[in-house]
Amino acid sequence: MDSQPDLKLLIEEVRELKRRVERLEQLSRPASAAQPSIPAAGVLHISPPIKRGHAGLETRIGSHWLNRAGIAAVMIGVSYFLKFAFENHWIGPVSLVLTGLVAGIALVIWSERFRRAGYRIFSYSLKAVGIGVLYLSIWAAFQVYHLVPASVAFLSMVVVTGASCGLALLQDTETLAMFAITGGLSTPLLLSTGENREVALFSYLVVLDFAVLVLALRRPWRRLPFLAFAGTLILYLIWYAEFYDRTQVQTTFIFSSIFFLIFALLPVLMEGRGAASDIAPMVLALANAATYFLDAYAIMVDLGRAAMAPVASALAALYLLFEWPTKSTARSRPRLRLTHRSLAVFFVTAAIAIHFESHWITVGWLLEAAALFWIGTRIRSDLLNLHAIAIVTLAICRLLFVDRFEPTHLVFNPRIGVYAVAILVLAVFTHGASKRADRPAGIIRAVALAAINGLAIVAFSLEVSDYYGRQLAAVSVPVKWQTGSWPQVRSLEIGRDFTYSALWMAYGGILMAAGFWRSSPFLRWQALVLIAVTTLKVFLYDISRLDRVYRILSLVVLGVLLLAISFAYQRDWLTLSSKKLPSESGSGE
Repeated sequence: MDSQPDLKLLIEEVRELKRRVERLEQLSRPASAAQPSIPAAGVLHISPPIKRGHAGLETRIGSHWLNRAGIAAVMIGVSYFLKFAFENHWIGPVSLVLTGLVAGIALVIWSERFRRAGYRIFSYSLKAVGIGVLYLSIWAAFQVYHLVPASVAFLSMVVVTGASCGLALLQDTETLAMFAITGGLSTPLLLSTGENREVALFSYLVVLDFAVLVLALRRPWRRLPFLAFAGTLILYLIWYAEFYDRTQVQTTFIFSSIFFLIFALLPVLMEGRGAASDIAPMVLALANAATYFLDAYAIMVDLGRAAMAPVASALAALYLLFEWPTKSTARSRPRLRLTHRSLAVFFVTAAIAIHFESHWITVGWLLEAAALFWIGTRIRSDLLNLHAIAIVTLAICRLLFVDRFEPTHLVFNPRIGVYAVAILVLAVFTHGASKRADRPAGIIRAVALAAINGLAIVAFSLEVSDYYGRQLAAVSVPVKWQTGSWPQVRSLEIGRDFTYSALWMAYGGILMAAGFWRSSPFLRWQALVLIAVTTLKVFLYDISRLDRVYRILSLVVLGVLLLAISFAYQRDWLTLSSKKLPSESGSGE
């Protein structure tokens, strides 16, 4: 048949393709790749998928973890050998240092042979050992044998760090870059003389962190920024605990701000090069912001609490500016953009709490919440709306449980003003939510409306309490131990309790009228709840405590209110009966 040669040719081409794929796999993973098996003639063999589990963990332990442990063991062994050789006078200090330098360079060069053969991980291990030997040799030359001054040792270590970073860029290897930065971060510790050299130390760290920033521009490496951040933070804390005092506020704050700016830019670069699900930029941004804010607060506390307010405001403005470079990737990678928004909101809230005092903090938070909710509604940002809800909740809790007022006038006083601001802000929430038809907006509207009525009742009740409190103070203080003042005190307490009931009944009636007028079942239910609470108070408390006149008034007013509401429902002004189910339409009274 004519098709037989074509079939054989096709089989031969498939075999050749399979051989090429296997050769490529051997070059990329020589340590784990097995020798390919040649399939029988005319049979296309498909290998079963490799199960990842214990075998994958075993491979990782063997190729990575044991590799790192081996590097550490070799480095410790070499250091002990050099120490032992020197103590036994096998070799002099100069020869010892030169031997270490030559050995380190030789290991780095020799490692290239294994890299070209495809053994990349082992090659990087040899480079790590070589770089470590170089650092140890320079350290020994300065700290142990005092062969070179600090400036020469420092410059030598900088050269080793720079060369290692260049090699990492050239070979596109994050592992080498991490070895280089680790060595760079170790340099101040290795060359420390116990003196306070703040400017030199922090200038060096700024250069090193800026190098990491440049590396992030060139390569999509994810672990390197975290290593630089952790190392810089550790060195900063070591210096701070040992040397910092109030005379160094300005210099320390400037360097701390430079560190913050570098690590604030790094997440932006990482976000532009990472996957959509990568949370590394977000984590670094949060850690950097939190660390800097706490550090700035610890520094600025010596200058006064108010000095921190401009810092918090500047941080909020900075994170708002970071919206621009991330706007182009908003759809694909929105996490960092949302993180920057959240940080901006947090720092605005913190600035208000730091700059203002007493109830002005509550007012500031309320206005901030209103602005956020308005902006969030306009740009349809659920995150801003959530922040607005959280901040208005925080402000109301502070108003109810933290703020303390001592008003000198009734009604026209700061307390009523703050409650009025809170009610207006909640009205903004209600109005904004009413423009949306989704379920969350309905919940926001209902809760805000209930909070408006609750705050109004609390505000008026506090005014009643203040009024009668002043009357009681005026009567009882001058004649504190005279029994003749008791009838007056009793009369004022009765009047106060009756006023509470009258206020709640009146507000319940207004709510019910508004519910009928606006055809709002939610308002009517609020009115029914308030009237029910007032009814319980009248029957369980007022009847037993009030004088006869107040008792009669309470019962009559309550009865008239209840009858009026009942009549409104019976007249079916809202045509509620037409909304009953068919099975209920024929039920009698």
